[in-house]
Amino acid sequence: MNSVSKKILLIILFLVGLAAVYYAFLKPVPEVLNAVETDSTREKESSVYISSLNDLEGKQVAMDQEKLIFINVWATWCGPCNIEMPGIQKLYDKYKAHEKVAFYIISDEDAEIVNPFIERKGYDLPFFQFAGNYPPALNGNAIPRTYIIYKGKILAQEIGASQWDRPEIIDLIEKQLAEI
Repeated sequence: MNSVSKKILLIILFLVGLAAVYYAFLKPVPEVLNAVETDSTREKESSVYISSLNDLEGKQVAMDQEKLIFINVWATWCGPCNIEMPGIQKLYDKYKAHEKVAFYIISDEDAEIVNPFIERKGYDLPFFQFAGNYPPALNGNAIPRTYIIYKGKILAQEIGASQWDRPEIIDLIEKQLAEI
């Protein structure tokens, strides 16, 4: 490979790296959905909650539908999931004592896989297992998928890694909590 080809390859790799950083950390805030209620939003309201989660000890848990909910669907093997997890931990640390906020960090992996990962990384998040069909509004085949939900409405959603402790997200959460 001659020096011109190497330079072109380096430039292309640099541009790909910049794009990856932009999409992982610098994307605009997820859009807040319009609050106008229609038949389709009423349909989604009934389908944004997961009814049969298990904690990592195998106990069944129901989502608290009266709270502002942060849902993250992830896996231990997922690179983008691992990139965004420290930001989720910081956001959780900020709101874990708030009585009107609930976090659900959901994987379809067994506890035997998730627990060593959590211990190794030192995360203190509410991890859950779910291995079923997601409600239509939360269904997807990409991870990570993250949703902020209140009163049956998806306020924000993101597919792919994001920085969840950034000021725009905190402002969105604070605005909703002020209305509760």
